Amino acid sequence: MFPTVQIGPLSAPTPGLILLFGIWLGITLAERLAPRFNVAGKALSDIVFAALLAGILGARLAYAVQSLPAFLDNPLSLFSLTPNMLDPVGGLLLAAIVAFFYGRHKKLALWPTLDALTPFLATLGIALGLAHLASGDAYGVPTTLPWGIFLWEARRHPTQIYEILGAGLTLALTWPSAETVPGREGKTFGCFTALTAAAHLIIHGFRGDSTILANGIRLEQVIALVILGISLWWLGRHFSDPNEVSSQP
Repeated sequence: MFPTVQIGPLSAPTPGLILLFGIWLGITLAERLAPRFNVAGKALSDIVFAALLAGILGARLAYAVQSLPAFLDNPLSLFSLTPNMLDPVGGLLLAAIVAFFYGRHKKLALWPTLDALTPFLATLGIALGLAHLASGDAYGVPTTLPWGIFLWEARRHPTQIYEILGAGLTLALTWPSAETVPGREGKTFGCFTALTAAAHLIIHGFRGDSTILANGIRLEQVIALVILGISLWWLGRHFSDPNEVSSQP
């Protein structure tokens, strides 16, 4: 794994650099493809920027709440640049809330905006897999298969590579066509959520760091299964008949 990269006298965290590049590439793709969904590219970059700031703030505050005594002893550590002091769930929740209300404030239509954001989200998924590969996080269970990678004193499933392949396939399958079809708003994003949930349902079967519930059931797989079911139900309800169009949620 490559947790850091040396740039002259400076040492930078490789996962962070990969994520920054993924964010830039994702925003660039989303801006260029946004007209296919009748959404302004500038509006997308603004909403992504607002969500990223909110996500970082929410991730740090959520972490601080969970480790309140340590932060009360040293309040300035709240402003630390350490990426390990972030709670992803808290960050995602606040980012989603801010993005939703920012979109409402700018009078952006919900489903076309989510469709236009899909290339960004899928690209970010690829970058996240690469970041995990660089850091060694999201590692797999031990395996004897020939494509296993040696990590943490064992040959393991390369779940980081599975993650990259899953996100790449999702990006390819949800790549927007040259022209949008009126009344099909939300289909691209719905396919993205379904494909992403299906990928993680499979990937977490090989992950070595999943949260195990009773009888070996993995919490992440339960969540992915619920999201997959909701996504397929929604897609089937609104887009099962190619001759019937409906833009209502």
